[in-house]
Amino acid sequence: MRTRYLVSSISMALSSMVVASNAAPVAQDASVSSAAVVAPSHYIVQAATTEAARNSVDRLHVSVDRDLDIIHAVSVYLTASQAEHLRRNSDVHVFEDRQVSTRGLGSLLSSVTSTVTKVAAPVVSLATPVLTPVATLAAPVTNTVIPLLSPIAAPIVNPIAGPLVTSLSSNMALTDGTGVASSTLLYQTDYPMLVGADTLHNNGITGKGVTIAVLDSGLWKDPTQNYGSRLLATIDVTNGGSGPVTGDPYGHGTHVTSIAAGGAQNIGFGYLSIAPQANLVIVRAFDGEGGGRYTDVIAGLNWILANQKKYNIRVLNLSFGAQPESYYWDDPLNQAVMALWRAGVVVVAAAGNEGPNAMTIDVPGNVPYVITTGALTDNYTPYNATDDRLASFSSTGPTFEGFVKPEFVAPGGHIAASMQSSSYLANIDPDSMSSGEQLFTMSGTSQAAAVTTGVVALMLQSDPTLTPDNVKCRLLYSARPAITSAGKLAYSVFQQGAGLINAVSAVNASATGCANQGLNINADLAGTTHFGGPANQDANGNYYVMNLAGSSWGTPAAGDGLTWSQGYAWNQGYSWSAGYVWTQGYTWSKGYTWSKGYTWSKGYTWSKGYTWSKSVPWWTTSQPGAPATTPAAIVPWVPNE
Repeated sequence: MRTRYLVSSISMALSSMVVASNAAPVAQDASVSSAAVVAPSHYIVQAATTEAARNSVDRLHVSVDRDLDIIHAVSVYLTASQAEHLRRNSDVHVFEDRQVSTRGLGSLLSSVTSTVTKVAAPVVSLATPVLTPVATLAAPVTNTVIPLLSPIAAPIVNPIAGPLVTSLSSNMALTDGTGVASSTLLYQTDYPMLVGADTLHNNGITGKGVTIAVLDSGLWKDPTQNYGSRLLATIDVTNGGSGPVTGDPYGHGTHVTSIAAGGAQNIGFGYLSIAPQANLVIVRAFDGEGGGRYTDVIAGLNWILANQKKYNIRVLNLSFGAQPESYYWDDPLNQAVMALWRAGVVVVAAAGNEGPNAMTIDVPGNVPYVITTGALTDNYTPYNATDDRLASFSSTGPTFEGFVKPEFVAPGGHIAASMQSSSYLANIDPDSMSSGEQLFTMSGTSQAAAVTTGVVALMLQSDPTLTPDNVKCRLLYSARPAITSAGKLAYSVFQQGAGLINAVSAVNASATGCANQGLNINADLAGTTHFGGPANQDANGNYYVMNLAGSSWGTPAAGDGLTWSQGYAWNQGYSWSAGYVWTQGYTWSKGYTWSKGYTWSKGYTWSKGYTWSKSVPWWTTSQPGAPATTPAAIVPWVPNE
């Protein structure tokens, strides 16, 4: 039955695909005869200031679509010749913006038909900018951005993966992994307990007074979530808009928002979310089928920065991703994310659903400053930690610049959360909707990021003085890595980071100065200095963390979990340590100044002469308008785990 719904959804997606330029205004191309009219495309034009970017566009006698002050840029419709004219100005950087609808169903449909396989492939070729030396700001193509989502690929025994609260008695033992279709008042989610948030709730730490911004596909105001006055503001920036959010036809934004800060309680007064009393600001930047474009996402980030102080926005959840196609510092979306981090907003990003292979971290999770979250599953036994494991889909580091990602992992398997039954996702996979309830079960690092976002809100309620760097430091310090029965790390640092996030320990931690060491975000954004991470790969294909000290610089650092080959037993369960001591501390969270001597062509060479076995899809020509070797990836849907 699921296949029938999926094939139907593909037809819906295909029939709804529209080339963005069809709806674009027609502009006069100054370089051709006045009688010739050319349909323009959408671009981001960046300069030293927004005013300078606007002036460069004004000289072409075309109108600016909107200002993107957060990255000193404007969005504008240009013809190809107008864009080429701007590219000749070394003080201007031009990024082509493209829009597509969600259509890639990834591994979920791999066994259906060859026709489905063709549909799942990207259908839009991305134009390529000129590759420039490391010392200058390159102009990477603007990637397609989509939420990381994961409807069920195979039936599960019960529509709700969580224990049923059958009594108010505190002595009642709940059965591991059981669940039935039941009223929300009787239902209890597992993820607050798995990270210790329920313990904090019982002590008055609920995220109250902290504002979370969620940039996603919108919000359906589920009455059971008790958003009420906690919902401070909404804005819909899709297609150049600026009105309020009126719903969530896709469903993804509602799901992640209710995980982070839903206010639903069961009859036992247990909260179903992580930060149930946090305030919310909702920014819709994705359409009704999960499609997005850089200009909308950056416009949303721009609005968040402009309204940060008005709404006391302290945390930002970004549960979407795109394949990296440039250095992290050259990507305009990443630049906007870094600007928010510098302004004091803790940015939480999903790692991606392209695991278990190495070097699969998505944009913007590849930004070294931000918090990037991978996913674990409790294997449907929330009260038995010995079979917990890293989710097989969870993207793995290092990044192409050598940074260790993700920083840690959070629950992201079979997460039940709010979703309207009429939403796009619910109709694609109706079997994932609970019977008679507005709850949808989904897996992905989107969900893990939402859990982490909620934990950050709890930390900031407890200590409002925390900076983004110190929030990250305390999360790293307090996480618990997965260990084997022999007491060794079960997964490498490139897979699990510091381990499973621990809300109680993070709130009680006092560590400072252990994250983003050696980095300088002001220099990074100014374009004067950029940074590489300590990861490298040896001649045998093993990834390792380099020693960054003195005469030993570049040699493998000693310490458990710092070396990793491609394969790992992701289906093996492990316990999460209550107090593991890293032999090398946080050497892997450091950065160092990027050298201009490193080359990036189809791969890049590191200081010790090793070459990455996997390369970023860099372009094969420096001529503008040439297609990329690989179009921007569509994040695959993954089975529930």
